[in-house]
Amino acid sequence: MRDPEIRAELHRRLKRRHASNGATRIVDEMAVLTGACRIDVAVINGRLEGFEIKSESDSLDRLPRQAAAYARVFDRLTVICAERHLERALATLPAWWGIEVASTKDGQPRLIRKRPARANPTVEPEAVAQLLWRAEALAALEELGVAEGLKNKPRRVLWAELAAAVPRNQLRALVRECLAARQGWLAAG
Repeated sequence: MRDPEIRAELHRRLKRRHASNGATRIVDEMAVLTGACRIDVAVINGRLEGFEIKSESDSLDRLPRQAAAYARVFDRLTVICAERHLERALATLPAWWGIEVASTKDGQPRLIRKRPARANPTVEPEAVAQLLWRAEALAALEELGVAEGLKNKPRRVLWAELAAAVPRNQLRALVRECLAARQGWLAAG
């Protein structure tokens, strides 16, 4: 299976799974760490979940670097890979990553779970804050009443201040709410 077929099947499954939750947002090619990399599919609702696709024609050379970057941000992560990548994915990814194999049966695409995704123990608050556009981070700081003297500061300062001012779980919820409400997703932030 190629990436578009895997992605289409993943979208079908995610839309079915989250049909009853109107607040769920599914985003393709979501930038993380100020654009250092992009996760193939992100699901934003009560948690931030990421899916990385590695089709038959893909290489896994970038996977260790991608995995390290995504682990700083996402609550749960899953790689969906071709059968030929399964052993290397199992050897490369931490045990909390989910792993699924993309295949076809009777011409129909299938995603077969080999290992379920579990909670990520390595989420970094400042990396999560970096998912916010500058205006979103400043608005959050203003709402918290801690934006004094920060209006003209660079976004990195705003992210650091936000990560320091808000407890980890509250920050993650705040960022998810901003991402779910965001308009013009692909516009510059």
